[in-house]
Amino acid sequence: MSRATVLACLVSTSVLALTVATASPAQAAGVDYVALGDSYSSGVGAPGQSGTCLRSNYSYAAQWAAKNSPTTFQFLACSGAVTDDVVKTQVPAMSSAADLISITIGGNDAGFASTVLTCLTGSDTTCTAKVNAGKTYVATTLPGKLDSTYAAIKAKAPGAKVVVLSYPNIFDTSAVICEMSSTKRKALNSGAQVLDDMIKSRVAAAGFTFSDVRDNFSGHGVCAAKPYLNGLTIIPPQNSYHPNSSGYTNGYLPALTSAA
Repeated sequence: MSRATVLACLVSTSVLALTVATASPAQAAGVDYVALGDSYSSGVGAPGQSGTCLRSNYSYAAQWAAKNSPTTFQFLACSGAVTDDVVKTQVPAMSSAADLISITIGGNDAGFASTVLTCLTGSDTTCTAKVNAGKTYVATTLPGKLDSTYAAIKAKAPGAKVVVLSYPNIFDTSAVICEMSSTKRKALNSGAQVLDDMIKSRVAAAGFTFSDVRDNFSGHGVCAAKPYLNGLTIIPPQNSYHPNSSGYTNGYLPALTSAA
């Protein structure tokens, strides 16, 4: 597969499936758990992805369900999802009796895939300009999108505890050799910080719980000695710049566990 094909695959489309995974009746009584969100919640980057939503049993959501045996588990997170997809497709499909809801959302709204593509193929200047455009969107448009999404979740399941997880900083900026320049890596990490800080503020306004994964991923970015995220990946290309199994197990799972 050519580099061009790999890069093109980074620009994801929002195709949602309504497949619902339900825990078996033999499981102990507990919470009714719903996993919403985008590829960072569906498990892209880990082995065993399936269906149009690319869900994996190595995702933090599936791992939490396996360890905690909730009464029911609805796995609705979908690769490529934006806030509108959560409101229009995922929230209507979830149970109003949910006790616990987790979600990552906002990265695709802010242009994650196209920004990474620009930084891979363009100059430092072009990359920085693209990241700055994303920051402007995060400051001006994304807050309303997040507020509407959180309001829809609250309206559908008013009794649920909602845990909103952050995104990690993607790159190790100390590595001498890496697939992107230091300038590009710092710019992309800066964009992630701005995105996470905005998500945190809107989560607080909604009265939900914000769980920050950035410390868990610190020192484990792309190009680190023990990365928790995939770099540019040839097969399958969608794994590029998503958590690997270690990232979901050691980065995201503890963040959900501590907040649930």
